[in-house]
Parts: sequence; C-alpha cells; structure tokens
Amino acid sequence: MWGTPAVREAVAAWFARRRGVPDLDPDGVMPTPGSKELVAWLPTLLGLGPGDVVVHPLVAYPTYDVGARLAGAAPLPLDDVASLPSPVVDLPGGGTGRVRLVWLNSPSNPTGAVDDVRRLAEVVAWAREHDVVVAGDECYAELGWTPADRGAAGEVDVDERGDLVPPSVLDPRATGGDSRGVLSVYSLSKQSNLAGYRAAFVAGCPALVRHLVGVRKHAGVIVPRPVQEVLRTALGDDAHVAEQKERYRARRAVLRDAVTAAGGRVERSDAGLYLWTTFDEPAMDTVARLADRGVLVAPGSFYGAAGERHVRVALTATDERVASAAERLAG
Repeated sequence: MWGTPAVREAVAAWFARRRGVPDLDPDGVMPTPGSKELVAWLPTLLGLGPGDVVVHPLVAYPTYDVGARLAGAAPLPLDDVASLPSPVVDLPGGGTGRVRLVWLNSPSNPTGAVDDVRRLAEVVAWAREHDVVVAGDECYAELGWTPADRGAAGEVDVDERGDLVPPSVLDPRATGGDSRGVLSVYSLSKQSNLAGYRAAFVAGCPALVRHLVGVRKHAGVIVPRPVQEVLRTALGDDAHVAEQKERYRARRAVLRDAVTAAGGRVERSDAGLYLWTTFDEPAMDTVARLADRGVLVAPGSFYGAAGERHVRVALTATDERVASAAERLAG
C-alpha cells in the first residue's frame, strides 16, 4: 500500500532535482493508481462528511467537486481562500460549514494559470492557522511555457531556456521547510505520456500519508509492482520528459497561431496542455461553431460558471491532427 522503498526514494529524489524540494521524507510518499482516483477520494479518506467544506478553484476540473460530494461534504468554488477571516463559511445553497480541505491546482486544468510562491505560502499559512489540509494537484508542473505567456503568474522561477518553472506547494518557500498538513498530488500521465499506466503518487506530510495508507489498505487499493517500477524508472529519466515537452511546444505554437488568427484570444495558459481561449461569446456557441469546422473543444462552463465564455483547446492530439485543426480553423 505504501509503495516500495525504491519508489518512495525515487519520488523524493525527483522532488529535490526537479521541484526545488530538497528534504522530502520518503515516508511521506504513497503511489496511487492515477491521480484522479486520489482527487476523487481524498475527502473521504480524510474522514470528511456533512458539515465539512472542500474549497477548490473557481474554474476547475469537476472531480474536486465530485470528491467532496462523495464524502458528503460541501464543495465551495473559491480562489482567494487566504482572505477568509474564519474557516466557517456561508455556503451557496444556504447554511454554513467548516473548511477542512483546500485544493490548489497549479498549473491549472483548464486555464494553465500558475500560482506563485507568495500565493502558495499565503494559503499554507492560512490553512495551518485553522487546522485545514492543503492539497496541490500539480500534474502539469513539467510543462511550463515562456515568461511572455505567463500573464498573471507572478513571481516564479524560469529554467535555462526561459520557461516557467511552476513551484510546488511543498516548496520550502511556501512551507517554511515543514510539510505538516500539506500534500502534493502528481501523475506521470502528462510529463511521460503514461496515462494508461495509472502511475501517480501523493507526497508531503508523513502523518497524513500514514493515515491515507492505513485507510486505503482496508480497501485493497495498491499500485501493482510493475507499475511502481515504471514510476521509479520514468522519474529518474529527465530526457524523455524534455523530448515530450518539445512535442507539445510545437503543437502549442501551431494551435495558438491558428486560434488567434481565427479571432480567438488565449488567456493565461502559462503552463500545461491546453489553451484557455475566448471568442467573446458563450462557450457553447464557440463549441458549436468550431465543431462545424471539424474542431472539437471543451466548453469552459464544464469547469465552472466562471468559464462560461471560454473553451479549452487541447494540445494532446497527434501532430497530423493538430495541423489539420489549424487548417480547419483557417477555412
């Protein structure tokens, strides 16, 4: 349930090498069968229920909302949680609840927005003051793009190429070097194109991870040993990640130019595998109009009311299909 020592040590080494987290305790690592499974069940595994609140971004992948509801807790879309004077909040449907879990998603799916260290530190500090768990969904962290695209990303690091390096919620600048109450969720689906392998992990606070291991073992949730070996091997090989990123960079350039030429405006999209795009019209109008050209996009309203005038354009098709989409957009 906990994962082999070799896998947990590989995760700790990867955090030190790639995420700026030098002292991650391998006992604070647990492999998971994909990250979506953990996102859906984390509120339940933490013992949340009626009267508890799970905060997630205003524009967000719907599994944060669904996971709260599965536990019997209340989801609350909110970006500025650190401004709350108290963890007891009014709920949109009436009544009140107490915040017990805050989800961060940086880089964001669908917007590609990146939280800077200052915001991460503010959320962690607020959560610790009120005994709230912070979980960062960071699956697109290896796919930061150039500073010229960063929009409101703020103060973040850049690599030798000038690409953004999205900080982890476990970054010592955010946690003060103490992972207490903080978790990072990561998957190799994006960086290594391993979605079908369900190779992922959660890392951070050893006490929280021990609790998760203790609960999950009764449910028989375990990552098969061969998948753990894939996870260990892939985390130790940075070259294939860089190669994969260059494929996405090329597709991104083609689609961004095509979307812009077709009258769209790409917003945020600092990192990740999507272009968060608006044509200044309702999302479903854009979806229908692009579908008529043979181009399928996701309506922003799928990710919350705040996305109702945006669409998510994915970079995940093959080079040939991306080129074809660009031609159709120009038609």
